[in-house]
Amino acid sequence: MLYNLILDFIDTYTFLNVFKYLTFRTGLAMFTSLLVVLLIGTPFINFFSSKQILDPIRDDGPTDHIIKKIGTPTMGGVLILIGLFSGVLLWGDLSSSYIWFLVFIVTFFGLLGAYDDYKKIRYKNSSGISFKFKIISQILIAIVGILLLSHFTDYEGLTNLYFPFFKNLIINLGWFFIPFSIFIIVGSSNAVNLTDGLDGLATVPVILVAACFAFISYVTGNIVFSEYLQIPYIKGVGEVSVFCGSIIGACLGFLWFNAPPAKIFMGDTGSLALGGSLGAVGIITKHEIVLAITGGLFVLEAVSVIVQVISYKLTGKRVFMMAPIHHHFEKKGWPESTVVIRFWIISIILAMIGLATLKLR
Repeated sequence: MLYNLILDFIDTYTFLNVFKYLTFRTGLAMFTSLLVVLLIGTPFINFFSSKQILDPIRDDGPTDHIIKKIGTPTMGGVLILIGLFSGVLLWGDLSSSYIWFLVFIVTFFGLLGAYDDYKKIRYKNSSGISFKFKIISQILIAIVGILLLSHFTDYEGLTNLYFPFFKNLIINLGWFFIPFSIFIIVGSSNAVNLTDGLDGLATVPVILVAACFAFISYVTGNIVFSEYLQIPYIKGVGEVSVFCGSIIGACLGFLWFNAPPAKIFMGDTGSLALGGSLGAVGIITKHEIVLAITGGLFVLEAVSVIVQVISYKLTGKRVFMMAPIHHHFEKKGWPESTVVIRFWIISIILAMIGLATLKLR
């Protein structure tokens, strides 16, 4: 919004040319989102506490976990989304179809998450909306988003699947691109949601993945860098770095309040929205496989739940003491801070591996 207004004055005031640089606007988006969340965070938390908008805790979890988390406000994702939108709408190029696709995904996944949180708070249990309703809603949102993206983008390689490490290995998915994209967006959304079970556990990996894709989107949208790295050049996709910068800033601000002991949880409002948007970013930049690498912690958490459910249904036995896997380590006696920091370390390593794939081709 502000960036589009500034464009009208660039020819008159040459010092405004700095706003043409994506790196500058990405930094501004990150700082704006961070500042907004920090400024409104405390009154936001106080308001939610006074209105008893509290997170219902699973009663089958570790005892220490239950005791520590009771009475903590939830729906902090609203705080994240306010910060994110502030950065994107102020400093993003609103003529970009990629920006509006991401705004669509993050908005509607956020609304679905908010409805889920509302049900949990209203009925004071951790169940929320049914799994079937959630999945169907996510699929429908993803379908609409992908169809809109396909209609408004002019990138001919949108349906291609590129493989890291192999510069000439490209598969055109054709019509299968739609179900594949749905799987990426819905899977990413739920994986982040499953990871969000301990203070700061999901927030830092989201920041790391967003930082990776801020860089990836920048080089993918730059013809010189993309040719040097031998990755697909996608005109205009560099604008996605502004969106990723906004995620980083909003999550950093939220982490100030979500750091152990957390004053607020992001809830499904934040986790579903952030996860869905990261999946969408992976599709736009054509780095879906790299997304699975950099976001490997989310994949691990999701797989642990799938394995647990399948094992219990087939054999009546559990593979883990509790799923998702971070609760397994809590049950084994690891302090929460130990689980969180070690999982952060894993995320940092995976992020570095993901970035390394850009050059190893």
